[in-house]
Amino acid sequence: MPPALPESRITVAEIEEIVARELPIAALLGVRIDRLEYGRAVARLPYAGQLIRPGGTIAGPALMGLADFAMYAVTLSVVGRVELAVTTSLNINFLRKPAPRDVVAEASILKLGKRLAVSQVTIYSADDPEPVAHVTGTYSIPPQPGSENGGG
Repeated sequence: MPPALPESRITVAEIEEIVARELPIAALLGVRIDRLEYGRAVARLPYAGQLIRPGGTIAGPALMGLADFAMYAVTLSVVGRVELAVTTSLNINFLRKPAPRDVVAEASILKLGKRLAVSQVTIYSADDPEPVAHVTGTYSIPPQPGSENGGG
């Protein structure tokens, strides 16, 4: 039996508070966390007519915003409440046209270092097992006061 993973180092409520106070674009999109564990997060972008592009599909920038939000949540799940963690790279592969309904992003940490967290995100139309996009990205984690490389 594999060892149990530690609990997430941040709660969904704490992420919601950061969104309300510091991330107006995430609040505007209406993204939310469905599940949060250490090294794993599931985020949801609720369907809204404003997200549709010509052809009746969810716009790419909305999918990128969802993926970035999921990467932020999964990064904080392993480093804790480090609000100034920032995206340093995001690569998205659009695999197929998402349906005009909620979109779900499943994120996981691939590698965690002292200053960088690499993650991947698979995006699905709700209730459809076929992915619509695959994302990889890296977050920069600023040094924390009192850490070896950290502030002071």
